[in-house]
Amino acid sequence: MSHKNMKLNKNKRTNNNKVKKSNRKWVLIITLWTFVLAIGVSLISEVILRNFNIFFAFICLIFVIIFGVFFDIIGIAVTASDEKTFHSMAANKIKEAKYAVKLVKNAGRVSNFCNDVIGDISGIVSGAAGTIIVMKLVSEYGLTKGAILSVIMSGLIASLTVGGKAIGKEIALKKSDNIIFFTAKFVMILDIKLRINILPEQKNNKNK
Repeated sequence: MSHKNMKLNKNKRTNNNKVKKSNRKWVLIITLWTFVLAIGVSLISEVILRNFNIFFAFICLIFVIIFGVFFDIIGIAVTASDEKTFHSMAANKIKEAKYAVKLVKNAGRVSNFCNDVIGDISGIVSGAAGTIIVMKLVSEYGLTKGAILSVIMSGLIASLTVGGKAIGKEIALKKSDNIIFFTAKFVMILDIKLRINILPEQKNNKNK
């Protein structure tokens, strides 16, 4: 084996090790953040929801489901989006395009956060909201079929969530580039205005 080939193989192994190390770090960070966020959001939501009447608790439940569907759309769109589109836009000095490219290059992490982290937290909060609504129905209206109400509420939450995500998936696949472009605007505001950089640089492009 030539010296040049040996050097290339060494560089390749070094890059692979860096990628593996970065991935392990991301898994650890996202696991810890999910744990903290899930507990924090659950506690806050329960305290707030218990002070709401049934109508506002139900509105909150719908909002949480929509919130989860919204992030699910972003998570799907980022994996379906075409990086080349944004490279062309970036060449034309469109600032948002640079952030769109970073979103697509970090598609795995963005999708993980939007679909898994936010999705799971939305599921926890919507479940808590459903439980509180059932408890209020039982206590305020003297309903005795709490178990049946709980089953119906669980079915309602599941159907609204699955149905919403099914509709969102169609939108995400058809309008992926538009969705990522508008998401990039928000990411750009976080970076430029608030100095919050949520997207690390990735050397490896997304394969199509």
